[in-house]
Amino acid sequence: MKEARYFFVPDAESSTELPAEEAMHALRVLRLKSDDDMFLMDGNGNFFKAKVTLAATKHCMYEITEKMPQEKTWNGNICIAVAPTKMMDRIEWFAEKATEVGIDELAFLNCQFSERKVLKTLRLDKIIISAVKQSRKPYRPQLTPLTRFNDFIKKERAGLKFIAHCYEEIPSVDFFDTASKEKEQASSDGITVLIGPEGDFSIDEVREAMKYGFTPISLGKSRLRTETAALYAAMCAQLICRKA
Repeated sequence: MKEARYFFVPDAESSTELPAEEAMHALRVLRLKSDDDMFLMDGNGNFFKAKVTLAATKHCMYEITEKMPQEKTWNGNICIAVAPTKMMDRIEWFAEKATEVGIDELAFLNCQFSERKVLKTLRLDKIIISAVKQSRKPYRPQLTPLTRFNDFIKKERAGLKFIAHCYEEIPSVDFFDTASKEKEQASSDGITVLIGPEGDFSIDEVREAMKYGFTPISLGKSRLRTETAALYAAMCAQLICRKA
């Protein structure tokens, strides 16, 4: 039995043709032909069973035969906001793995000690789409461009809000234990976790975030790299918010 072929088509229900890159993969790599079956995903909670109606040199036309609405496997809205690392391959790795684990929003922070002040999201978006297809996620995470730290924390966000840091002079609680005790709110309204750059947030940034309702947290006794801390936070949030 052939493995199901999934293609990302944001406007799948209103369109009849695969996007150019998806068509190239379907025709040149998978060698799809007319009457072959395939599955489409729109990133908004829907899968579609479809049949190829035309397989030309650069065009792959289709006809939807069944719409299959999907549900998330977790409750609430999971947002990981992270200061991008100097080496882009590390943040790209995180974007891929976090999408596979399952998050709703990946946001990027421009902090006082940030190593990267400019971030292009085109390649990241492609990596996220690839991870959505690979992991068969019905929802595509929202990608929020680089935002000034102070602007991000001042924006109203529902649910539990946390900021991870390593300052001994600011008392912290364990992230997983604390969020687990408030599982009902997390599952209803969501979880937002801020992860700083390699040099951590500045102590003033941590204190400023606390003024806007962010709880200072620890991610354990080990000193984690930025992308590792961000993935750990995503996995903990998943465990807390996942459906029974």
